[in-house]
Amino acid sequence: QVQLVESGGGLVQPGASLTLSCVVSGLTASKYTVGWFRQLPGKEREFVGTIRGDNITNFAATLQGRFIISRDGAKNTVYLHMNGLRTDDTAVYYCVARGWGTSARYYDFWGQGTQVTVSS
Repeated sequence: QVQLVESGGGLVQPGASLTLSCVVSGLTASKYTVGWFRQLPGKEREFVGTIRGDNITNFAATLQGRFIISRDGAKNTVYLHMNGLRTDDTAVYYCVARGWGTSARYYDFWGQGTQVTVSS
């Protein structure tokens, strides 16, 4: 059984940095594409970024340069490092695994989500 468990969300001020973690079980994260989507209030889920099995990363164009994804194979964990957070980054962030592309419907497994709130 595949499970994705996110953690690290919370309330931060604009300009802060925050790192989310996604612990993967039941699947070897380094062999599949693992990544993140987010859902802003009142909107549909949107693509954030992914890391492939060959370590190639892909990000939404608007987030490129501020967000970084890394992976710890020994811990089977993927991280989303977010820098320069803005109020419009406020969202529930979801970890996803085994899929491709930037559409939510192409990913097989989802975590429960973790709330990130950026506010002064």
